[in-house]
Amino acid sequence: MIPKYVFFTKGVGRAKKSLQSFEAALRDAGISTLNLVQVSSILPPNCQEIPREQGLGMLKPGQIVYLVLAKHSSNEKNRLISASIGVAQPKDENHYGYLSEHHSFGQDEESASDFAEDLAASMLASTLGIPFDPDEAYDKRREIFLMSDKIVKTMSHTATAVVEKDGEFTTVISAAVFII
Repeated sequence: MIPKYVFFTKGVGRAKKSLQSFEAALRDAGISTLNLVQVSSILPPNCQEIPREQGLGMLKPGQIVYLVLAKHSSNEKNRLISASIGVAQPKDENHYGYLSEHHSFGQDEESASDFAEDLAASMLASTLGIPFDPDEAYDKRREIFLMSDKIVKTMSHTATAVVEKDGEFTTVISAAVFII
């Protein structure tokens, strides 16, 4: 059972209870009617990325769906939260890629996105034997990864939000949803 397709989605939810804010974030992402099974971070070989709306149209309420999920929640007023999925695809479509899950406090969308993308790219680079210094700035490593001619694409999908009301939960999610 290897997924043929993947789509990315994200959402933000707010409610008095943590579980309700998570449900609202799933609704915002369009995946609240599905039975979600979290899996680890491998992007299957030959797995084609499709647009969110196309992917959602291929699913039915109650369907069991596998996904990589990043989520974060807080009820601390003015707290910035983020959840991000990083993606690294190899040039060789017959080789697997990586997805990374990252969640944080205080990181804006760009910082959280860069971090998640770096995680995925670094994991893929290490499996492909691309030499790099993990302490080097990501921009320099990204250049090395892409110039190696082994990694074709890196990106990220990030949701961020600020908790607006004291005591009200805010949840952010980002997901890579697989379709078999």
